[in-house]
Formats: sequence, C-alpha cells, structure tokens
Amino acid sequence: MIDLYQGGNDLARQTINLLEHDVSLQNLVGVENKIIRDIETFYRIDINLSNNSLELVGDEEAVSEAKELINLLVLMLEKYGHVDVEDMDYLRDIIRRGKQERFVEMLDEVFTRSFSGKPIRPKTLGQKKFIDEIRSHDLTFAVGPAGTGKTYLAVCYAVDLLKKGEIQKIILTRPAVEAGENLGFLPGDLKEKVDPYLRPLYDALDDMLSAERVQRYIEKGIIEIAPLAYMRGRTLDDAVVILDEAQNTTKAQMMMFLSRLGRNSKMIVTGDVDQIDLPRHQQSGLKVAQEYLSDIPEISFVNLAHSDVVRHPLVIKILKKFAEGDRNEKDTHN
Repeated sequence: MIDLYQGGNDLARQTINLLEHDVSLQNLVGVENKIIRDIETFYRIDINLSNNSLELVGDEEAVSEAKELINLLVLMLEKYGHVDVEDMDYLRDIIRRGKQERFVEMLDEVFTRSFSGKPIRPKTLGQKKFIDEIRSHDLTFAVGPAGTGKTYLAVCYAVDLLKKGEIQKIILTRPAVEAGENLGFLPGDLKEKVDPYLRPLYDALDDMLSAERVQRYIEKGIIEIAPLAYMRGRTLDDAVVILDEAQNTTKAQMMMFLSRLGRNSKMIVTGDVDQIDLPRHQQSGLKVAQEYLSDIPEISFVNLAHSDVVRHPLVIKILKKFAEGDRNEKDTHN
C-alpha cells in the first residue's frame, strides 16, 4: 500500500466486504496488485487490504467514486471470472457518464455462443446498442474505428440466425479496393484471389462454426463470401447479408448493394469513415448513405467510438492520435 492521500485530517473511510460476493481478493487486486495500485493512483486514496475486505481511505468524493468502480469490478468478476487493468479507463468513463445501471444490465446478456460453447457478450455499451439495433432492424449501419467488434458481432448474429433456421444463407462481402476491383491480374481462382481481403470474415466464421463446417457450408452455398462486384443483379431472400469495409464503396456500389435486399432478409453494413482508401475524387458510399438515409426510421445507424474498442488499450491511444493528425492536416489544407 502506497501512502497517496494528501488531504487534511477529515478522512473518509469505506469498507467493501468480499464475503458478500463470490469473488476472491486475489482476483480483484490483480497480478502484482496492479488493479488496486491503479485505483489508488488515479483517485489519490489509500486502500488497506485484509483477508476478505478492502478499506478505502481518502477524500470523500474520491473514495465514493473508487468504491463504485470496485463494485463494478466485483460484478464483472462474478460474471466473467476475471478483470484486467486495461478495463479501468472504460469503467471510469461509465461512472463519469452515470451509465452504471445500463452497464450492469449488459453483464447479464449472452448474445450467442461460439463453436466451443464460449458465451459471446457485448463488452461495451456501444456494442450492446449495435446488437439491439440489428435485432430490431432489417438494415443496420455500424460506423466506427477498428477494434470495436463491428464485423465480428455481425457475423456472430448471422450464424446465430442460421443455426436457428430463421435464414437459409449468409452472404459476406467487401470491396476489394486494394486490388482495384481488378482481380483478374491476381494468381489463382476466384477464392484465392479474394481470400486475403476477406480473412477477417473467415476468422469470425471459424469461431462460430469451426473451420471444417465453414468449408462445408461454403461448398453447399449456405455461406457465400465474395467481392462486392459479384452482388450485382441479384435479389437476396432469406439471408443475412453483411457488407464489411463499406467506407471503400463508391456511391454507385452502395446503391447497388442496398437494392439487393430481399424478403425475410437483413443487411448489416460496417465501416470506418476515417479509413477511406478510395481515390480522392470518389465519394464514399458509406458517407453518402449516412447523409441520405439517416432520417428513415426503419434504418438504424449505430456510431461506435474509441471507447468501444475492445483490443489492447494502446490501440485506443493510437487511433485517437491518428484521428487528431488527420484533423490537423485537413485544417492546414483548408
């Protein structure tokens, strides 16, 4: 324990008794006490540990907020069995925004289960909103930075409907911008040409179905993975159709894709408007869709933020810095 509290003599003291919860003190404090040290340092309080309890000492407001944070950690341990020091910034943001009640409700939700039986849950409130919207809308756009789980959750949802027999087919597509949509110059058959651009979709499918079953479903046409150019001229009934990397569609491609929606089908469009690879003179179809379609109540737009990134916390800092740099460059050019 580090003596961090630098206030006056009027110390606030609060105790958290872990005997009331199915949580061990060791799991709560973290490896080398990293979680507790993080809380002490951030709130500038002292935390005294005993066998089954924690005593928080310091400024009254800081102690109160720290206790709320520890209570959230205890709930996460009861649901997930572990917490990481990397979760701390997000949980503090939850408290700052007064979203604790919604976050606690989210902990009880199991969205679906992977092939191995592992429960798949929303990890952030943004992910929870995305899941709710794709359940209640036939066309959902998810716009946000890399690492927010957009593609993964969309594929999980599609596979879940397929397993339940509510759809007959899953179609996954993305624009092969890096190849200029000119795939003929690449070696191999169509599958070999486009696989490098569709790998994230395969990874999510393998988690949900196993690689062997995915291959079998592809051979039977139950799962179709193809570049966006191959969607032209089709009507897609009884299917979930996912367009990934939608920021790299042109306006014409986006209109073509959206007009494929058939009966008993859902479309999920995911992308990041800060990662557009199109030539400068071309409009992003995702941006155009946001502008043209946002007032249609049957269409949902979910905006995910850096706080929804579920990769290493350093990813959040990197993405924020790149976004800052892009804004500064635009301001300079303007």
